[in-house]
Amino acid sequence: QVKLVESGGGLVQPGGSLRLSCATSGFTFSSYVMSWYRQVPGKERELVASIPSLGGTTNYADSVKGRFTISRDNAKNTVYLQINSLKPEDTASYYCNARFRGGYGNNYWGQGTQVTVSS
Repeated sequence: QVKLVESGGGLVQPGGSLRLSCATSGFTFSSYVMSWYRQVPGKERELVASIPSLGGTTNYADSVKGRFTISRDNAKNTVYLQINSLKPEDTASYYCNARFRGGYGNNYWGQGTQVTVSS
């Protein structure tokens, strides 16, 4: 069975930091682009960051550039999101996504981890 399991979310004060992890199994991790998305109730799911299947040039939403860093460890089948200088507007459920690099084929989602930024 394909599994994507996010962890690391929680309640944090503005300006704080969290490190989210997404541990995966059941597919060839190194053949998949990995991304983090976030979603708040009543709004569309938003792409936050992505990283190519073998690493390299990363991509970020304008709202998180300079604060969030995506990375991956293909030996551990795990993708990470380091989130710094958190703002209340970062509050959301954060989801891990795996998309086959060829553009055709499977697209997998985790169940999400909640990040709440509040004073």
